[in-house]
Amino acid sequence: MLTSRQLQILQVIVDDFVSSAQPVGSRQISKKEGINYSPATIRNEMADLEELGYLEKTHTSSGRVPSEKGYRFYVDHLLQPKTMAGNDIVLIQSLFQNQIIEMEQIIHESANILSDLTTYTTILLGPNVGKHRVKKFQIVPLSDQVAVAIIVTDNGHVENRMISLPLGYDASDIEKTINILNERLVGVPILELQSKLELETLEVLRQHIHTADSMFQSLKKIALVGNESEVYFAGKLNMLNQPEFNDLNKVRMLMDLMDKKSQVISLFHPEDQNIHIRIGSENNHLAMEDCSVISTTYSIGNEQTGSIAIIGPTRMDYQRVISLIDIMRNGLSSALTKKMTDGL
Repeated sequence: MLTSRQLQILQVIVDDFVSSAQPVGSRQISKKEGINYSPATIRNEMADLEELGYLEKTHTSSGRVPSEKGYRFYVDHLLQPKTMAGNDIVLIQSLFQNQIIEMEQIIHESANILSDLTTYTTILLGPNVGKHRVKKFQIVPLSDQVAVAIIVTDNGHVENRMISLPLGYDASDIEKTINILNERLVGVPILELQSKLELETLEVLRQHIHTADSMFQSLKKIALVGNESEVYFAGKLNMLNQPEFNDLNKVRMLMDLMDKKSQVISLFHPEDQNIHIRIGSENNHLAMEDCSVISTTYSIGNEQTGSIAIIGPTRMDYQRVISLIDIMRNGLSSALTKKMTDGL
């Protein structure tokens, strides 16, 4: 159990190191407002904190830096909510006041704003397309041979596919096909679309369209919708601005990890509505040993559909990031729910 003096000193060291990236010395701490201990007393407490594993001494300075254990203790016991500046809140809210932009654009812009406000890397997982249902089909001819087939889901997601048009079709065939798809497949889960397409539409198409079999082969392409979330990055290269990542090998490992979707998804905590913090080795990736990940989920209605994560150095500004990610997830959930209920 740490004493009140040790707790105060540990908090000052973490806060100072977060802002300066420089080891913190006893004389520096003694000059802080509210610190009434001599440098000698502080040095003794720092030595004890180091022995307990909460601090580390660098070889280039007599000062100390927080260890992974020190950051974990700070996050779990010393972290206080941070009041956000009004202009930060206004910037986030301005995104959700735009009634025109589509759902994917809202998610992408959310990642950009979080990255800009934190100066760290932001990753958003979009809704899992496979869990949602077909809301509308459309087919738009681009020429005599090619058309774009469009699926809109109940959560506003839009899938586009280029398809070949059969020889001998006419405009009425396109209209009949669209009507049949919308009559038979609206409400079908995306995961079941491929099987339902044949069961529900093939015979009906044959009854009304003389090019039915050729059209059906083209339509099968639009049913190949992946059962996974889209990954949206913002500020991938922001880590290059952190002094911890002057080592090119570290940067290369981190960039390689971000290029692998399965590894990126593993950085997220199992879905629930809490804010989760993983520090250093807790991320279970060598590339992430100097990084912290703060993640949470956003939802549409009562269904959790996506996740937000911010990746920064272990020396990240935890207070600010937690407050920003909380504001963003609430705003994003409200905006996406409204988009869905408004019928986008």
